Amino acid sequence: EHQPRGKMVFVDEDHLGTNPKFHVRDSEGTQWTVKMGVEARPETAAAHLLWAAGYYTDEDYFVPSVIVEGLPSHLQRGQNLIGKNGAISNVRMERHLKDEKKTGNWHWRRNPFTGTRQFNGLRVMMALMNSWDLKDENNAVYERTSEADCPHKIYLVSDLGASFGTTGYSWTQAMAKGNLKSYSHSRFIGKVHPEFVDFNVPTRPALIYFFHLPGLIRRMRMRWIGRHIPREDARWIGDLLSRLSPEQIQDAFRSAGYSPQEVDGFSKVVQERIAELTRL
Repeated sequence: EHQPRGKMVFVDEDHLGTNPKFHVRDSEGTQWTVKMGVEARPETAAAHLLWAAGYYTDEDYFVPSVIVEGLPSHLQRGQNLIGKNGAISNVRMERHLKDEKKTGNWHWRRNPFTGTRQFNGLRVMMALMNSWDLKDENNAVYERTSEADCPHKIYLVSDLGASFGTTGYSWTQAMAKGNLKSYSHSRFIGKVHPEFVDFNVPTRPALIYFFHLPGLIRRMRMRWIGRHIPREDARWIGDLLSRLSPEQIQDAFRSAGYSPQEVDGFSKVVQERIAELTRL
């Protein structure tokens, strides 16, 4: 019932992140963030699968075609993706809740949930989906209020676009994000110890990063997120995921606009990885 529909009017451009984005408002006054480019499909699928596991996510929808009124004559990013009369194909639209306000970011190393089973399960989910762009600025803290509740904080991974592709930064975005060949050929579990599991996500970046030392150091420091996770916690999230039917897993990719062949391919890899977790 919340999916985007009707007329969309341009508000302003969003310069954050690596993919082109801008804000629009619909006829009911709801604000949306429109993301164009290669991340639209994988981010939608990742948000839906993560939500199915019980975690908070942004409310994301994949829209095959949308017409935006009032677009400026030139956007700083993504102008080449806009067709005639403001028509744009294959976008992810994030719905902004009226009772929600972003208050900051949370850090993988320092947060209120460090060491808990649920936090370790989130780390496993990132590995399962090959979500490798685990920068702290991709994590958001929201304050939500409603008539019945006092304000409360919500912690979530707010940018999941770098999912279902390679296990780390690659030469091209086309291989690194939403690429079935990259995803199906990647290694999920690196090593199983008596008490812990090391996953293969995120891996060190492509060789191009070795010529950019600050970026290389930053990426290398992310590798701990997928390592030294208690086996019991990894098996726990696997058991939760095993309750999803094959059709429900397929729905995550179907809702993201993938072809029937891609839906089947991505879903099979996810099911295989869930089975690996339950065998730990």
